[in-house]
Amino acid sequence: MTTKQALIQAAKTIREKAYVPYSKFQVGAALQTASGTIYTGCNIENAAYPVTCCAERVAIFQAIANGEREFTEMAVVADTDRPVPPCGSCRQVMSEFFSSDMPIHLTNLKQDVKTITMEELLPFSFQPADLEQEV
Repeated sequence: MTTKQALIQAAKTIREKAYVPYSKFQVGAALQTASGTIYTGCNIENAAYPVTCCAERVAIFQAIANGEREFTEMAVVADTDRPVPPCGSCRQVMSEFFSSDMPIHLTNLKQDVKTITMEELLPFSFQPADLEQEV
């Protein structure tokens, strides 16, 4: 099984654990680190919608909380007609931690897969270097 296939399978598996009583829209994500560890995340909703957390951010935050800082690949899956795109908030968080050329596999339950890079997902993103300004 390739890394891409393993990540997609891990994302599908964790998707089943999503807490989505309001939208019923389950999403799973799997993130591989440079050390080879795979971290997974599912979306977790809340009655106060703004505090809902998406699968992509859950996976990233789990990896960060475990001391990981280098990432190699990610897969995201949902039951959609097209390969599922991450929301804007997730794209910004992803751009903070992923290299511009990191592959991200967007997929659905019909096994449609679109692999893109972080740069393609969020071109001209706001970066930590943008905070460094001379006074």
